[in-house]
Amino acid sequence: MTTSPITAVDWLASRRGEMEALLEAIVNIDSPSADPAGTNAVAEVLAEFLRRPGIAVERIPVAGAGDVLKATVAGGSGAPVILMGHRDTVFPNGTAAKRPFTRRGDVATGPGVTDMKSGVVSGCFVLAALAAAGGAPFPVTAIFTADEEVGSTASHAEIERTAKGARAVLNLEPGRASGNVVKARKGGAAVEIEIAGKAAHSGSAPQNGRSAIEALARKIVRLHALTDYETGITANVGVIAGGTVRNMVAPWAKAELDLRFVESAQWPDLLARVEAILAADDVPGTTATWSVGAIFRPLEEKMSCDLLARYRTAAASLGFAVDGEFSGGCADSGFTASLGIPSLCGLGPVGDHSHTEREYSRLDTLVPRAQAVALTLLSLA
Repeated sequence: MTTSPITAVDWLASRRGEMEALLEAIVNIDSPSADPAGTNAVAEVLAEFLRRPGIAVERIPVAGAGDVLKATVAGGSGAPVILMGHRDTVFPNGTAAKRPFTRRGDVATGPGVTDMKSGVVSGCFVLAALAAAGGAPFPVTAIFTADEEVGSTASHAEIERTAKGARAVLNLEPGRASGNVVKARKGGAAVEIEIAGKAAHSGSAPQNGRSAIEALARKIVRLHALTDYETGITANVGVIAGGTVRNMVAPWAKAELDLRFVESAQWPDLLARVEAILAADDVPGTTATWSVGAIFRPLEEKMSCDLLARYRTAAASLGFAVDGEFSGGCADSGFTASLGIPSLCGLGPVGDHSHTEREYSRLDTLVPRAQAVALTLLSLA
């Protein structure tokens, strides 16, 4: 009598307790984007887990952030499938001690538990399941970065190098509260604005001053007017500062602008319109300077439709229904989709309230969501 080889789905079926244990371990490590030591501590825990079944692990240093962690399960020839995730969170050091991983029935809470440490755990277990099953029909590589929450400025080049030529990318960002995955996302950009004016006494000689605050205010009105809900473009100045004291014409002002768009083709024109507003001489004698920081590319629906169909089939075979949703938030899947690589997002366990103290992950979705990812990638053979 012979025993049939174990499948990745079968192997995952009994792993919930182990998945919860790994999730607890990494949630209880503070890993804000600005702390490479913290994000690297998470990477080491994950690397130790991955090395045990013989998965090849690589740590790639990047300037200004924690390492990029890459892990690969060997397979047949041909283009690989890429799993993606990020280890950084928005929470400062000390948060894990104040509100550590807590399990209440099927719900877990703690800093970064859903965004996106549960997804990272899912990716690690998918790799381990494939290794236990003897590999995949093609190489499968997971890339876990450490600066997604601040725009992936340090890691996006490595993401693109890893994904170039891949047959598909499956991003393990949290599943929606509805249970759905993410079929499309906005792109976004951050713009830092500074206005230089001229100080003067606001009572005795206001005519001698040039108000940087007035110039900025005029620009903000025009920047906000770029918002067009029908096309999906939004412009929001979310942070402002300026001036020295109440009775001085403000010699300086600054602001942070958030831009969102749904198609890559919209970005050049949107940027040109923003720059024209910033360059305008709204208050003679003031000058504006600006810089464009992190830019996320959008995940357009056309890049996810085939993968969504495959994922829905996989989910149905496992006994749950799922659909795709649009998200106004940005993610690294936009980088890969913009390279022309089929990409699907929101494949991690289900959760909600990211970036808040109410953040939670549904532990009962750890296993089935990982199984669905495994089935989806295997369907690409």
